[in-house]
This record gives sequence, structure tokens and C-alpha cells, in this order.
Amino acid sequence: MLYNINLQFNLFLIMIRLANISEINDILTITRACAAFMIEKGIFQWNEHYPSKQAFVNDIEREELFVLEIEENIVGTIVISTFMDEEYIPIEWLTKNKNNIYIHRLSVHPQHQGKGYAQELMYFAENYAKEKGFISVRLDTFSQNKHNQKFYEIRGYKKLGDIFFPKQSEHPFHCYELVL
Repeated sequence: MLYNINLQFNLFLIMIRLANISEINDILTITRACAAFMIEKGIFQWNEHYPSKQAFVNDIEREELFVLEIEENIVGTIVISTFMDEEYIPIEWLTKNKNNIYIHRLSVHPQHQGKGYAQELMYFAENYAKEKGFISVRLDTFSQNKHNQKFYEIRGYKKLGDIFFPKQSEHPFHCYELVL
């Protein structure tokens, strides 16, 4: 199944489409640049363990990894998954654990941040969920990343509880849900 979105944005052709296995190195370059950018700001959310090459390979095999292209250059990623990680089980979600979408590994290369591309990726994911008949969009974001928390809260996501990813940080990750 192929889903594409084409937008004329800031005089550039923007496309969001499924990722290809041949693009793994480009994707890792983006997420590593994002990790370094966050670390410079004192946000230790991503590291040598996450996001991993294998996670992206799995995402591509499940047709859940989408990339944002500007003039045929990949500058962002988003995973739109139906798989609920076991870490999410204790959370008291707003909706039943059935027919939900999970967002992971949202990234925009630091050179392209602040231009609305993360918003476009989220619009794409939310519209995808609506079109497919899902009842909510769920995600987590790092408790030390106040910018991301505000980003999701402005979009209408409700903070519901905390989970931990010990290989990433000793700090919790906040879980959010948007009912569609």
C-alpha cells in the first residue's frame, strides 16, 4: 500500500511517502543529527541505542516508516504503527487498546527545523489515522524535552502518564493521546 502527499510549501515540492530500505543510511544521518542537536541542548533523549538501524529496518518491512522529502532530499521521518509497545500497557489511555495508531521516531534534520515540517508530518499521520478509521493517535515524548511536550499539547494531545526506556534515559517519557 502506498500513501503519498505532495504539498507546495515555501516554494519547494514536499512529499511524504513510504521509506525504502535503500534509504536507511540517509534516515540514520537525520536521526543522528537530531540526537546530536538535542544533546547540545542538554536533552539526552536519543543515543547510541536509539533509534537503531534495526528499528528502522523493521519499520520499513512493516510499511510503517514514512519520509519527508524536499526536492527529492529526505529531511524527516515518522513511524505510523498499529503495534502497541509493552511499555504502554500500564497507561490508562482515553480509548480502548483497539484500533489505535502509535507515532514513533518523528524527526526533522536540524537544518530544516522551525519551518513547519514536523507539523506537516503530524498532519499526515493524523489524517492517515482518520482515513483508515482509527480512533486515536498515541505517542510518547521525553519528559526533559519541553519543546516537544508543548508541540503535542498545542495539537490537542492529552498527557496521560509516564513510561521508562532504561537504555535511553533514567528520566521518564510522557505518554500522550489524541482522540480522533
